[in-house]
This record gives sequence, structure tokens and C-alpha cells, in this order.
Amino acid sequence: MTINIESPVRTPENLGNELLSGGRTPAFPRIVGVGTATTSTSYTQQEVLDAFDITDPRIRSLFSNSAIERRYLSLPEEDDEGIRHPEQQGDLLDKHKALAAAMGSEALQTCLKRAGAQLSDLRHLCCVTSTGFLTPGLSALMIRELGIDRHCSRSDIVGMGCNAGLNALNVVAGWAAAHPGELAVVLCAEACSAAYAMDSTMRTAVVNSLFGDGSGAIALVAGGEDDASAVSEGPRILKFASCIIPEAVDAMRYDWDRTQGRFSFFLDPQIPYVVGAHAEIVVDRLLEGTGLRRSDIAHWLVHSGGKKVIDAVTVNLGLTRHDLRHTVGVLRDYGNVSSGSFLFSYERLLDERATRPGEYGVLMTMGPGSTIETALVQW
Repeated sequence: MTINIESPVRTPENLGNELLSGGRTPAFPRIVGVGTATTSTSYTQQEVLDAFDITDPRIRSLFSNSAIERRYLSLPEEDDEGIRHPEQQGDLLDKHKALAAAMGSEALQTCLKRAGAQLSDLRHLCCVTSTGFLTPGLSALMIRELGIDRHCSRSDIVGMGCNAGLNALNVVAGWAAAHPGELAVVLCAEACSAAYAMDSTMRTAVVNSLFGDGSGAIALVAGGEDDASAVSEGPRILKFASCIIPEAVDAMRYDWDRTQGRFSFFLDPQIPYVVGAHAEIVVDRLLEGTGLRRSDIAHWLVHSGGKKVIDAVTVNLGLTRHDLRHTVGVLRDYGNVSSGSFLFSYERLLDERATRPGEYGVLMTMGPGSTIETALVQW
């Protein structure tokens, strides 16, 4: 179903018109490019179990029932006896820096190529990561390594977790709207191998069975329909909605493990059901005032957070497996690549060439906080 966004309903578009003078079309940001990248080595779930000689049947069951077939990981090298030893926190930070820069460079350049742009066209770069810490941030490193114009403005979003890609998109969409015709990119680079802990606990096993390395980039340009710089192919970003669940603030966290002397990620086993129970609330808020119903959404691009998370969202929103085919496919082929997961799904949707002008889509991510982020787009 296609609804005229310029109807008398107080939609994001005509609300924007109310705020403008002279009858000009508001500068809604439009997605003009996407690109993804991974590290060079991939493993099946069985190969990961074998690499660390894991025999505990409970842990093996977690891996085998994850709905993941393969993930990209950069595991510690084997010694002369074929043993992989745990890496120290300093080595993991070095790994994060190297992998994030390499994947990020590839994803960014692929994204710009798809947008028909050059590095010299870039005016704002926002980098997102939760798998390591850098000062100066990844954005400064990328500008130096790729020779991006030193006057390119930049921002870094660090530590927000798997939901952070949409947090960044929200902020950068505002920048793009304030700078019509100028190119902005959100770059998510998550070296989850730099957060891989090797022990025999179930806490560690849940994380180790799920995450993979990956980077995704998305390019935005804002411009009115009468603006020569406007791009007509990608969807416009119309609206965002967020929902934080304070009572579940400790359900997903990345904190210091005093026993191992390093950071360790924690996922509460109940978090899929908590997220699922709140998915309907935030989607209804996103669609409020637009005249749209959930049944009017043609495309759903949801974070590949894990099998139970996807199942919970599917049930609570009344979606089908077809609706979340790309979410499921990305989880199967890459695992959870944290903040950039939804960009892998978006890239697959574009490659499928299944979108039509006027159709609506919902982007959804979830992560620590506990938080659900959403965006409404229209082709």
C-alpha cells in the first residue's frame, strides 16, 4: 500500500513544509550509497569449536543452535603445538585498530563507489565502534590513512553497542539536512575478534557463539527536489524513534573482567524477550502521526542480533520470515556484526532490486541500554 506522504495527515514531510518559508521543499536526507567489508578469514561454528578444543556439550549446543553457519573472525595464531593462547588487552586494542581501519577503508570506498562519489567529495565522516577504544578516534585515522580532505568534519560514536548505527544515522541525517548537497557518511567498523574471550564459562560462550567481524558504511545527501544535487535513487529518511529500557540497563554490557584482566561482553539470556516485548512500542511511536500502519511497511531491515532476538521481534510485530529474510541471511552468513549489521541487510535489499518508488521501509537496531532504535524511510 502506498500512501501520499503529502496528504493532510501531519506527516514528517508536510510537517517540514510547515516550518519552511517560500514553499521550498524540505531537505530530507537521502541514502545514496552503501558498502560492507569483513576480515579475510571465516570459520564455521564447528571450526571455531575445534579451534579452541571446546568439548562442553552445553557450549557446543549454543554454537550449533545459533542459526549461524559462518562468521568472519581474526583468531589468535596457533603456536608450534597447535594451541591458540588468549591475547592480552593491549594486543586486542592493537587488533581492533588494525582490523577496524582495514575493514572501514574497504567499506567506505565501496560505499562511495556505489554513490558515484570520490573521497574528495566527503564533507562529514562519522565513525561508530564498540569493540575497542582509540584516541584520536577512528575518524581521524581514516582521514589520515585515506588522504581525505583535512577540512572534512568528523565525529566518533564509541561504546553504544549494536544499536549505535542508527544513533549515528540520526545525528548525521541532521548534519546532512543542515548542509544540503554535501556528502556525509556513517561508517560502522566492529572488530568483534578484539572482544573475544577464551574461557569455559557460559557467559563467554554466549558471546563467542554469536559475534563476527564486519564493517558497513552508508552515504547521505540532502536536497530539495529542485536542487541539482538531489539524488533520486535512494530512500529518503523521514523520521526516527527511540526506546530505552532503563530497567534492563545491565542486560547487555561490556565491562572489565578482573579474573582475566581484560574487557568482556555480557548478554543476559532474557534480553531477546525484553527487546521483543518493546519492539511494538517503538514501532508504533515511529509510525505515529504518519497515517501509516505496520502493514503499509514493505521492507523491514532489523539488526541481526541473534536467532532468539529475531524470533521475538517477528512474533511481537506480526512479521513473516520473508519480511526478515535479509536479517536472517546476514546472521547465517556473518553472525552478529554489531552496529553495522543492518547495513549488510540494506545492501542485500538493494542488490535484490525489490524496492519500488513510494514504498516505505523500517530500519531497526537494538543494543545496550537496553535500547531499540528505528528509522522510517521512503523510496
